[in-house]
Amino acid sequence: MITKNSVVELHYELSEKGGELIESTRAANSDPILYLHGHNQMLAAFEAAIEGHQAGDTFDMELSPEQAYGQPKPDATMRIPVKHLQGAKKWKAGMLADVQTEHGPRKVRVIKPGRFMVEVDTNHPLAGKSLKFAVEVISVREATAEELAHGHAHAGGHCHS
Repeated sequence: MITKNSVVELHYELSEKGGELIESTRAANSDPILYLHGHNQMLAAFEAAIEGHQAGDTFDMELSPEQAYGQPKPDATMRIPVKHLQGAKKWKAGMLADVQTEHGPRKVRVIKPGRFMVEVDTNHPLAGKSLKFAVEVISVREATAEELAHGHAHAGGHCHS
């Protein structure tokens, strides 16, 4: 049963409520995800909804924007150098880009590209959306002492060099 400090392996399909598929771990060449439950590696509402389930369970959950990525903030725009955008060579309005921040990679949406500077929207791409997850729990096990010390699940053969 999924409780704090469980290592959970699962497949999921994510769609906008009443909309098209956004992403799936069942896509070609995709493996199930593996995460350490109760360590803020998933959305808090996702972890709350999956708690108590066990291997073999399949279920759907719906998350409101507030439970997922929040409402978009109208003032969440900034101008940054084009050289900091990753994911394409030529940028157009509406495209998603990755930007390295002090907190790790972050997705941004291009609002107005320029030759040297670009205006981006820093809201999460799924902000303001109600999300639906279709989940299949593949396996659940207790985390090892090493996984707890490292703060994440280890797949077979994982090591820190």
